[in-house]
Amino acid sequence: MPISAADLEAAIRAAMPVTYLEIEDTSNGCGENYSVFVVSQAFEGKNTLARHRFINEVLKKEIAQMHAFSQKTLTPTQYQTYLAQQAAS
Repeated sequence: MPISAADLEAAIRAAMPVTYLEIEDTSNGCGENYSVFVVSQAFEGKNTLARHRFINEVLKKEIAQMHAFSQKTLTPTQYQTYLAQQAAS
């Protein structure tokens, strides 16, 4: 059974406060490949590996049903820097 973006969103939002969340189905709609971009205060003080492990644990059931999954995780401060860099380019 394919995973929906709504399922992923609900699981992520239930696990942490979310400042920004972008979920992209990169499998042309079949629900087997997803990319998520999560900005949360919950990531403060955690390195990238710890953040990714946290998301992997939150989405353990969903990821097990996917072919591919990628993620980008930032703190709100890092996200503001990211937005500034995007605006400058």
